[in-house]
Amino acid sequence: QVQLVESGGGLVQAGGSLRLSCAASGSIFGFNVMGWYRQAPGKQRDMVATITSSGDYANYADSVKGRFTISRDNAKNTVYLQMNSLKPEDTAVYYCRINWSGNVYWGQGTQVTVSS
Repeated sequence: QVQLVESGGGLVQAGGSLRLSCAASGSIFGFNVMGWYRQAPGKQRDMVATITSSGDYANYADSVKGRFTISRDNAKNTVYLQMNSLKPEDTAVYYCRINWSGNVYWGQGTQVTVSS
């Protein structure tokens, strides 16, 4: 069983920055993909960014390319999302996810609110 705990959300003005963290507990080994997804009120949950276990490959939603950066520290089983140049439309609950060994696990989510 894997548990994911996110942190780092909050309220920020447009143009500001936030860094989200997601720590995974449990024994994780082998290939896996960790990522961040977000869900705004009344909308579906969408992929923001994902990164493979080696860190060699990262994928971003078009809406965040050039502004957000995903990274991971495998020694700490932690994935990060550095969010710069934030916009009001980035406001959402951000969820961490890991896809590992045929299973998908989600964190509880952290609120990010960007004021104009």
